[in-house]
Amino acid sequence: MELKKMFIDGEWVTGSEGGTSKSINPTDGSVLAEVTEGTVEDVRRAVAAAKKSFYQTREWRDMDSQARGDMLLKIADAMEVEKDELARLDTLDHGKPLREAECDVDDAIHNFRYYASLIKAPCGGVYEVNEGFGKMHSYTIHEPVGVCALITPWNYPLLMGVWKLAPALAAGNSVVFKPSSNCVLSSVKLFEIFEKVGMPKGSVNLVLGPGSTIGNELAENMDVDMITFTGSTAVGQGIMRAAAGNVKKIGLELGGKSPNVIFADADLDGAVEWAMIGVFLNQGEICSAGSRIIIEESIKDEFVKRLAKKANAITIGNPLENPDMGPLVSESHMNKVLGYIESGIKEGATLVCGGERYTEGECAKGYFVRPTVFDDCTDDMTIVKEEIFGPVVTVQTFRTEQEAINMANNTEYGLAGAVFTSDGARALRVIKEIRAGITWINCYNPCFNEAPWGGYKKSGIGRELGVHGLEEYQEIKQININLNPGVLGWYEH
Repeated sequence: MELKKMFIDGEWVTGSEGGTSKSINPTDGSVLAEVTEGTVEDVRRAVAAAKKSFYQTREWRDMDSQARGDMLLKIADAMEVEKDELARLDTLDHGKPLREAECDVDDAIHNFRYYASLIKAPCGGVYEVNEGFGKMHSYTIHEPVGVCALITPWNYPLLMGVWKLAPALAAGNSVVFKPSSNCVLSSVKLFEIFEKVGMPKGSVNLVLGPGSTIGNELAENMDVDMITFTGSTAVGQGIMRAAAGNVKKIGLELGGKSPNVIFADADLDGAVEWAMIGVFLNQGEICSAGSRIIIEESIKDEFVKRLAKKANAITIGNPLENPDMGPLVSESHMNKVLGYIESGIKEGATLVCGGERYTEGECAKGYFVRPTVFDDCTDDMTIVKEEIFGPVVTVQTFRTEQEAINMANNTEYGLAGAVFTSDGARALRVIKEIRAGITWINCYNPCFNEAPWGGYKKSGIGRELGVHGLEEYQEIKQININLNPGVLGWYEH
């Protein structure tokens, strides 16, 4: 079985202590690959390579904007050639249906092309200033941050990596990239593409291993100028504390418990369909999942009836065969989700459908969970308060618009939310009151390369995607010019 290696300073290497782990297929529990495990020493080597690349050899940093953009386009073109394999790897490694993985790959390719196009876009500004210190001219420029550590989750292995890599590289940074230990195969393939197209030595580095070792060192390392992380709020808080050592720039996209608010005048069939997409896409393993349905009392029973009917009809199976849902990413995560379901039942929620492991036929050895709907939920229930990250949705009711807004905002998170109504004025009024960074009206879950992505409150700091995503990986330098050099006479009395 081929050993998956790290890519450090332009070379494929194994961990310094020889440790390995297994990449497990969640569909049947079989071993997909053996993966080298990095150590603190390996991380330091990768950071040193990135630091040398940025501050000494400077090949990527000083490459002119046209050439750097052309290189990102070469990466996109090479990914296009390998798109079927990249999608297959994410499907095998994560468990998402193949068609969803194919969409992820397409989005990742477009993301590189999008940021290639932004490299030459206007940036900076010129400012009128007072003349208290003489005739002055002031302007700003954008510069790369330096050595950027990028840590990604397992739910979108390739796409989330590209969300960070494309803008970081477009800005001229050198990077150290750490994917989740659960899903590394498409990341290794992507770095093979980086090597193939000729990325400068040390500009892109891949480290593999557990977050407790690799992630902590990246956060604490004094030579890392910026760290970005997508994952749980608890881990993000730890990264914030560790990053304080050198006050490194930080970007965090963390947990969510997002409300999907549905009014009685909404198109009911459309609301049901979008609610399905909101919570069962990617097996519910989405930080922005619409996991809290908050619905007007008068239509709740009919809505739940239709939602349960569609949830029960979801096909489950081998993700390579394109069912509606595949397995959860790992056995431990499956057990965590099943534990939440058990707590919902114990705390008095009504289990409408699902609620158990799916073991029929070839799924007997996999980590499958039936799509689950809970009714009669209250704000104090664990399943309503905590992020489950699986195919589980709760239903609560409201009577007034203000009550709906209060319920929507009754969470420590603020990543996403949606409103369904045929009243345009109410839609805009309510969506503005929902304290979340990503919101939808009469739809749920679409996202775009051009629009910023990120949350409020404990859902994170900063934004990915769009122009804001590029600016996250840049510093702004102010330059002030004295247009009349000479003696100012400030100290002459």
